[in-house]
Amino acid sequence: MSPLKITARDAAIGPVVEVFGELDHSSAIRLRELIPTIELRPGQRLVMDLSGMEFCDSSGITALIAAHHHAQAARADLALAAVPAHTLRILRVVGLDQILPILPAAASDDGGSESGTVA
Repeated sequence: MSPLKITARDAAIGPVVEVFGELDHSSAIRLRELIPTIELRPGQRLVMDLSGMEFCDSSGITALIAAHHHAQAARADLALAAVPAHTLRILRVVGLDQILPILPAAASDDGGSESGTVA
């Protein structure tokens, strides 16, 4: 088991949140608590980079949906980048791939700056 680690940085398109480790029932609350603190302006895109995520259960999916709602409330967009195959399959089965845009891995790395570990 890998403990959850979350980092956030600013990029040209908006904030990028990187998720590493396991996003599950015992750790998803940390992401859910972080999301409302991320400042978004209308037209920006919040990118959730999941390239380092090793596991995601329904609590993790719920945290991603919370991020989507946060972006919508700010009149911004949300996209998931580098979604692991097992999580992508779940998103497709439940139809969330129709609501949450999925980007390739490279799309989350657009020359952003100000990296920092959050949790």
